Amino acid sequence: MTAGGTGQAETERDEKGGVRTALAGLTTRGRSFLAAGIAAAICAYVLGQSDLLRVGLLLAVLPLICATMLYRTRYRVAGSRRLAPSRVPAGSEARVHLRMDNVSRLPTGLLMLQDRVPYVLGPRPRFVLDRVEPGGRREVSYRVRSDLRGRYPLGPLQLRLTDPFGMCELTRSFSTFDTLTVIPRVESLPPVRFSGEAKGYGDGRQRSLALAGEDDVIPRGYRYGDDLRRVHWRSTARYGELMVRREEQPQRSRCTVLLDTRGIAFAGAGPDSPFEWAVSGTASVLVHMLERGFSVRLLTDTGSAVPGEGTDGFAGASQETADAAGLMMDTLAVIDHSDGSGLSRAYDVLRGGNEGLLVAFLGDLDDEQAAVVSKMRQRSGGAVAFLLDSDAWMREPIDVPAPTAQQGERLRLLRESGWTAVSVPRGASLSELWRQADRERTGVAAVSGGEALS
Repeated sequence: MTAGGTGQAETERDEKGGVRTALAGLTTRGRSFLAAGIAAAICAYVLGQSDLLRVGLLLAVLPLICATMLYRTRYRVAGSRRLAPSRVPAGSEARVHLRMDNVSRLPTGLLMLQDRVPYVLGPRPRFVLDRVEPGGRREVSYRVRSDLRGRYPLGPLQLRLTDPFGMCELTRSFSTFDTLTVIPRVESLPPVRFSGEAKGYGDGRQRSLALAGEDDVIPRGYRYGDDLRRVHWRSTARYGELMVRREEQPQRSRCTVLLDTRGIAFAGAGPDSPFEWAVSGTASVLVHMLERGFSVRLLTDTGSAVPGEGTDGFAGASQETADAAGLMMDTLAVIDHSDGSGLSRAYDVLRGGNEGLLVAFLGDLDDEQAAVVSKMRQRSGGAVAFLLDSDAWMREPIDVPAPTAQQGERLRLLRESGWTAVSVPRGASLSELWRQADRERTGVAAVSGGEALS
């Protein structure tokens, strides 16, 4: 029997094993028949009973014949697996479709199909396939589901071939396997606007000249096909050659989503832990901002950014949005706690220039790290922080109706530095906190405007 890819090679190696491979495939029933036959034959020889000897030989020979016939049967079977979809949010189901094709000229016997899956996806699926005619096919499917994000291998697929008496069972494995990616849950967010404080983000796209005004325009040399109405005569007279104004360039709005992954900043584990909430929130904001037309990137406390290529590390053009989203979701699917103790590496990445909107999901902060986060606000046009208190998160919600004193101090410090900071209670909905952050930002802006007018 050939089971795809390396199945033929495995069969040839098994043929070298000969009798040993055939006997290894005997089932409990086959071994019992063989042992009973040998015992009966010995007793018949000792007692001189020829009838008992014939019975013993029949019992011993039957499983050997079944093993030989099953081992010598040559089936060529091709198998394939298809995932729908191959990337699924945590808590959702994916369906795995298996297809078996009999590519030989002989019909197959009874086939038992088994696929290997990790235990977190559910029980191992098993199917019994009846006789498959030459050139025929059989299709079966099963569902998998996981509440834990990650990348899970599916396969290799195994086929078990048995004889009609159940005396022998041989197993062949396919060589290929597939990977199911379980990404964090994504929550739909309302279309609020965090773009009032600075230019460079908020409308999805903007148009800007090389510098601020007409006198600061940086010209370039004339190229064939340029509109003569764009000739910059002052620069032409200065440089002695025809110069034209640069065209207005479309500039995509930017958003950086910072995820704090420090192990010391989060307590607990499992789907309901604060770290998993932060990962899910990060995924939700990334998807939301991509849908609004932003150039988005994922940044962690280690200083690593995804995507790492493109315009200053941000997602590229609109046609690459789906690929960028998939890359960031795959990264969040396997992201884990880091061994770092600070956020200075992330700050080093951010201080390179104006990064547009900054959205941060932060764990427990000490005085030093709170100061680092405060300085991040200076490198962004607008900043929104969701601050999780692990100690309060691990308690029952009724025990902690309001942020702890330390959490309140951290929120005050961030707000004084310009952050729109929101405390995240246990079991909170990100969409509600998203609206709350918008209300707080609007309230701060109104108070600031009132003070300026007074």
